[in-house]
Amino acid sequence: MNPNFLQTPIPYLKGVGPNRADTLKAELGIETYRDLLHLFPNRYLDRTQYYKIAQLQPSGADVQIVGKIIHLKTVEQKRGKRLVATFVDETGQMELVWFRGHKWIRENLKINEPYVVFGKVSRYGSAFSMPHPDMELLSEHQQGVKIAMQPIYPSTEKLVAKGITNRVIGKMIQQLFLESKAQFPESLSNTIREELQLISKSEALFNIHFPKNQNLLARAQFRLKFEELFFVQMQLISKKMLRKQKIKGMPFEAVGEKFTEFFESHLPFDLTEAQKRVVKEIRNDLGSNAQMNRLLQGDVGSGKTIVALMCMLLAIDNGFQTCLMAPTEILVTQHYNGLKELLQNMDVKIALLTGSTKRSERTLLHNQLENGNLNILVGTHAVLEDKVQFKNLGLAIVDEQHRFGVAQRSKLWHKNQTPPHILVMTATPIPRTLAMSLYGDLDVSVIDELPPGRKPIKTVHRFDSNRLKVFRFIKDEIKKGRQIYVVYPLIQESEALDYKDLMDGYESIVRDFPQPQYQISIVHGKMKPADKDYEMERFVKGETQIMVATTVIEVGVNVPNASVMIIESAERFGLSQLHQLRGRVGRGAEQSFCILMTGHKLSEDSKTRLQTMVRTNDGFEIAEVDLKLRGPGDLMGTQQSGMLNLKIADIVKDNQILKTARYHAVQLLKEDPRLEKEENKPILIAYSKMMQNKTIWNYIS
Repeated sequence: MNPNFLQTPIPYLKGVGPNRADTLKAELGIETYRDLLHLFPNRYLDRTQYYKIAQLQPSGADVQIVGKIIHLKTVEQKRGKRLVATFVDETGQMELVWFRGHKWIRENLKINEPYVVFGKVSRYGSAFSMPHPDMELLSEHQQGVKIAMQPIYPSTEKLVAKGITNRVIGKMIQQLFLESKAQFPESLSNTIREELQLISKSEALFNIHFPKNQNLLARAQFRLKFEELFFVQMQLISKKMLRKQKIKGMPFEAVGEKFTEFFESHLPFDLTEAQKRVVKEIRNDLGSNAQMNRLLQGDVGSGKTIVALMCMLLAIDNGFQTCLMAPTEILVTQHYNGLKELLQNMDVKIALLTGSTKRSERTLLHNQLENGNLNILVGTHAVLEDKVQFKNLGLAIVDEQHRFGVAQRSKLWHKNQTPPHILVMTATPIPRTLAMSLYGDLDVSVIDELPPGRKPIKTVHRFDSNRLKVFRFIKDEIKKGRQIYVVYPLIQESEALDYKDLMDGYESIVRDFPQPQYQISIVHGKMKPADKDYEMERFVKGETQIMVATTVIEVGVNVPNASVMIIESAERFGLSQLHQLRGRVGRGAEQSFCILMTGHKLSEDSKTRLQTMVRTNDGFEIAEVDLKLRGPGDLMGTQQSGMLNLKIADIVKDNQILKTARYHAVQLLKEDPRLEKEENKPILIAYSKMMQNKTIWNYIS
């Protein structure tokens, strides 16, 4: 087979042509033979049985029948027309119905010729009918590739309207197999194939499109899923290995006086075992010659900031500057105040840079950075501006990194001749499964225990009808001197509606919690930033007892005195968002509560989310449930599913295959990092092709 055969543009395939090619590209992204070959079926139908019209039952199942069309008519209906054919066999008659595409169907249908029709039947009165059947002349049906399991391919309305039905796609794929003689180059080594008893690449591709039985289909699916995940892992692992060899870091050899002084004299509480373990992992990285690229995961309140500060002090002890970057001004200011407090008795210079930093302060700050007088810079995106130049940046810490784009992170890299060490922190727990795929090129550390003295937050689900009880409970908490959050969903599409919900809610709270006895803050997206900050500030200082807000407060406001989080219309939030919001309380030593308010009408998914929240405080368990409910695409925030544009594997359902693929990729790269061995030649060829064609997406920056 010509090695470039699969790169052939799709219009050249017999039966496609330029018009169909345009539709295939627009609707399914199919441009080459390879793309068509990798258009895998969503499901399969059993085509081994033929029914007689007299045997039909209104079961809603797909059936196939042999018969003839004896009559065609157009019937007027309320909206438009329908085309109806009378279809008969020797046992009776039924109707075939089309609601669109009449012209094309009329021109192509043959009367009194034997057809095989296939589709779902429904009963109207005493007669059966089949809408939009799959049709094939009996003579063609007998000559085609005999398919026991009929593949059903992904489709769109536009494809069907243009006459590119499931059968037409199946025909195109048959044509592709004819032209290639069903021979495709192998892309795995014999060693891996033998160890896992995998069928060959050609067999797998044939049996995914034309399976003879369930067993062969299952083997084809396993082989192709394994291969897809194997090459993704190959890329992530080789990137990580390459980075460790090529990009020399700046070794932080000394554990100096700043680190020791802080550890011995200024730690506000003893480190948990998890924090100690993570500090040790990071110290090993920083002490080696390679550049660190580590992801630090820890639930809200698990003490990531202390760990980050200790790493910064290591950098300062070794003569380097460090910076901490976070996505919002509120979060940055909070980090800055927290760090300043921890460092108050130490000789470490720290400064804050945000969009609202005054010009005069900026100039001073730029000078201090360039002459090395400033040790720690805490800031928003403003840190990335070209004007901001460090004398010697040794460590960059990025908080809640999924809010930052790839380009922004690479700017941090270029602030120095030698790239700084990078520590990425997140309070959004990422399940192991996803971390292996999304952060396969980062080392991962996890803080999986809370500091001593923190009480787990009690979470309950209450219906709107219990609202008065909930209000009574809030009044009792306020009497004890506590503060309360009331959060409303914010869903961009219906901003007017959300605003109304928020204002209605605010008004009902004002009625039940009248001034001057109660003071209430309100924060939402339509306010000016200065007004928002003013309201937040009042709440932080304890001047207001209740904060009514949209999800603006999801990331980062730290008010240890706030002990109750009420989430309105909780069914409209995703699990990870509910978990993040809950993490805003429970920051002091008092018992905290999270109350999920909903109406009585709830979908199954909503019930699962609410039950999960009530059952557990473990962010990783919550993330696993979230991943099962939402699929991997949504998990990293705004549908960044381009990251996991997998053709056949699913990292949630195929979790075990992913682990197997990763294990084999690690073994292979350990034994033959450059893929120079003869037996690994098929892997090298396939891998190089994918890298050239960008078929392995660069999941992560």
